[in-house]
Amino acid sequence: MSAFDAHRAIDAVWRIESAGVIAGLVRIVRNVGLAEELAQDALVAALEQWPQSGVPDNPGAWLMATARHRAIDRVRRDARLARKQEQLGREIEVERQLAEPDLDAALDDDIGDDLLRLVFMSCHPVLSPEGRVALTLRLLGGLTTSEIARAFLVSESTVAQRIVRAKRTLAEARVPFEVPSGAERETRLASVLEVIHLVFNEGYSATAGEDWLRPALCEDALRLGRIVAELVPQEPEVHGLVALLEIQASRSRARVGPSGEPIRLLDQDRGRWDHVLVRRGLAALERAERLGGALGPYALQAAIAACHARARTPAETAWSRIAALYDALAELAPSPVVELNRAVAVAMAFGPAAGLELADQLVSEPALRGYHLLPTVRGDLLEKLGRVDEARVEFERAASMTRNARERALLLARAHASR
Repeated sequence: MSAFDAHRAIDAVWRIESAGVIAGLVRIVRNVGLAEELAQDALVAALEQWPQSGVPDNPGAWLMATARHRAIDRVRRDARLARKQEQLGREIEVERQLAEPDLDAALDDDIGDDLLRLVFMSCHPVLSPEGRVALTLRLLGGLTTSEIARAFLVSESTVAQRIVRAKRTLAEARVPFEVPSGAERETRLASVLEVIHLVFNEGYSATAGEDWLRPALCEDALRLGRIVAELVPQEPEVHGLVALLEIQASRSRARVGPSGEPIRLLDQDRGRWDHVLVRRGLAALERAERLGGALGPYALQAAIAACHARARTPAETAWSRIAALYDALAELAPSPVVELNRAVAVAMAFGPAAGLELADQLVSEPALRGYHLLPTVRGDLLEKLGRVDEARVEFERAASMTRNARERALLLARAHASR
């Protein structure tokens, strides 16, 4: 195997196995930072050895075994430096824990539980949203600092600081490596789903930069969502989120034109939608519904996305049902953004005047003061009502607010067309 092929294989293995290896190490050393450091040491060893020896049959087990041996060496070194009897006692205990004769069993043992613990830990509400996203992509997504920085258009030093700060915060808060129970589990799970949704949304509609889509982030979020869905299969909202992401991701190819320009939902070629992802999304939504109980916010949004997915043409879309689903979502999880989306659905179901009346009520909403989609929606509805001069002003205002170059160009083109 050439060095190039080996490095490609190692990169693929790391993306798949790193979360499990780090999770298993956190269970042993009880420190996220140290666990990641040990896993990185194992990765360096793989980069040194695999180009000559070839990729092992079970690369995940190899990485775990190597990291475990590094952990033993670390404890021994600390013991020699500290000269403390209790440290020697810990060394003996760690060596007992790490002496696993069956490497496959060592890797697989409790791996699901360890991964779930790591998910809850990296998405802990004690961390800032930015810290949760960065740490989750690093530990569970297997992304490098530079990859995260490129994805979110921030500097590598900023991402590195967020990750370091997140690890320090977890250590100082003494966040346990466990799956919480009861009400705390529900709260923490909501944080986990929020992080995955944030990652997906940044990939689906980039907030800044030259690209409208960042597919790699969508793929990372989908993979994380699928992992969590298998780890907590009885939680309907997890399946609701996965359904939402699958269906939205199905439109990715149709959302951009030949030059990378954004294409709005109603203008998309539905033949370019990925119908495998559509079927996966509908199946996940059915799974959420089968679990019983009222649909949560993500499942309701997935039900809305499903209405679009089931319509062969925009004209066949069940807009009245979408408006009713937004009514339910506004009751369950009220927010100005939900109200704005509800205004769009009402406009499509009952006419632009009805939608504009709802959108106009949001103009003074502080939370939407810098939100470019409010003037975008108002411009669209005003244009449909023939009030083109007012529409042009709204499109220009929206263009001045967005930080995404592709979206700004689209809005300015719509403003120009309204002249």
